[in-house]
Amino acid sequence: MDEQSEFVEAAALYFERLGLSRTAGRIMGRLLTTNDNGMDAPELCSDLGVAKSSVSVALRRLDDAGLVQRFRIPGVRRDRYRLTEDVFGRAFRAQLDMLPAFVALAEHGLNVIGDDDSQRRRLENMRDMYLFMAERFPLLLDEWEASR
Repeated sequence: MDEQSEFVEAAALYFERLGLSRTAGRIMGRLLTTNDNGMDAPELCSDLGVAKSSVSVALRRLDDAGLVQRFRIPGVRRDRYRLTEDVFGRAFRAQLDMLPAFVALAEHGLNVIGDDDSQRRRLENMRDMYLFMAERFPLLLDEWEASR
């Protein structure tokens, strides 16, 4: 396996841990290592050794999530794909939508457990950490985007 293929597989495992399918992770890894002309679905299938149906599903999900951009080169009939501009800032911002759910879960737990201090401490810590992240991370992302 060459170094680029090793990188693509490492990326697949990384993105899989973040909730993407292995195929979507491999596509992300491959698109990270290609030029601005991106790749079309048959190229991705061939390059990654993945079935057309798996690539199609993964590309649709990545496109729906705003992680890849579908485009056409003038005079070429096939759609191509590349990572969206600042894909990681966008992905991180999308994850911020989950923070209120963690806060609500902690609040639910606090309502359920009563007055046991050790249990309350863990749940209060969970709630407070997610409240902190919900407050501060959007500011960091705004700062990141302004610096670009």
